[in-house]
Amino acid sequence: MDEILEIQNDLAHLARLASQESYEDVRLYVARLVRKYRRSHPDFADRLDQSLRSSQTRGSSATTLRRGPATDATALTRSPPVDADSKLSLVKVFDDRNGLASPLLEEKLTAQLEAIIHERQQRHRLEDHGIAPTKSAILVGPPGVGKTLSARWIASQLDKPLWVLDLTAVMSSLLGKTGNNLRAAMDYAKENEAILLLDEIDAIAKRRSDDSDVGELKRLVTVILQEVDQWPNSGLLLSATNHPELVDPALWRRFDAVLTFEKPNASAVDTAIRRFLANDLDKFAPAIGTIAAAATGQSLSDIERMILSLRRTALLQGADPVDLASSMAMQRIHELDKTEQIDLAIALAKTGVYSHHEIHRVTGVARDTIRKHAGPSPRKGRGLK
Repeated sequence: MDEILEIQNDLAHLARLASQESYEDVRLYVARLVRKYRRSHPDFADRLDQSLRSSQTRGSSATTLRRGPATDATALTRSPPVDADSKLSLVKVFDDRNGLASPLLEEKLTAQLEAIIHERQQRHRLEDHGIAPTKSAILVGPPGVGKTLSARWIASQLDKPLWVLDLTAVMSSLLGKTGNNLRAAMDYAKENEAILLLDEIDAIAKRRSDDSDVGELKRLVTVILQEVDQWPNSGLLLSATNHPELVDPALWRRFDAVLTFEKPNASAVDTAIRRFLANDLDKFAPAIGTIAAAATGQSLSDIERMILSLRRTALLQGADPVDLASSMAMQRIHELDKTEQIDLAIALAKTGVYSHHEIHRVTGVARDTIRKHAGPSPRKGRGLK
């Protein structure tokens, strides 16, 4: 019964959009319904998809008739705003509507992201009951933990591009124009019902008690506070910061949600290594434990760069993957604490290709400790390079 009611609500909302001649909104809503019902009602989803594809082949007449604001990157209300002096665009676009792998995050954080996506997909249903959906969120965490990727994933799930406010372009050499740039970019996003990301918001939304900044920069905080307060339900405003301690406290209270990103745990690191190895997974399989131990404390972006470097070297130089992983691990050994060094030594021993003596010589970990956790040493190792 609940499922039938939900389908009825979806069709009623679709009919309402059609009656309002919001043709672009109709197309986007049908696309969402196709994804929504693909598993539970595949025949129904296929019929909707066929109708959607048919509408896309009829040219631009629907776009011409559309009365509401544009909602995708190909049908904008006007040209993107630019800085008057540099002529740089104030927004960058990431269009992942063809699909994007979900970010590797802790289960709780993933659930928070999915809740925001679900609210946005059911926005009109919430509004019909006088409930506003989440319309703003701030993403907090160190560099490389997946904040921007998560914003892109949210946009892809909502079948929209992600617009990123380029603070380098916004910050005019004439500080008096920075506020105008900021408002222009945010007004443009509101007009187009965009998903907008204010990256590194701490650069301009600093505490107003910070005496090191001139008055104009402090006024920018007020501009942002007003924009967050007035952000419409039709769009989603995201912000990201690596330095939460620098952000004005008043801004925290304005956002509907605060999403905290941490360095990846062991499970996420293992999953990330396997994903980043891609087609080379089988080649590097014996070295995954070594790579994981060496990746302790690294961000996902650091791990991805490390894996790509290993794959390139293995392909172009024909080097042995296990030797490569071991060599890379040895370069990090002195950056690890004692417990992490022991974990790395055990991971190296479990490959079965290095003697305990060789591992002890490089890591300093006692051979008895290695033997206790990794079993007997092979008679002869290859020699660590």
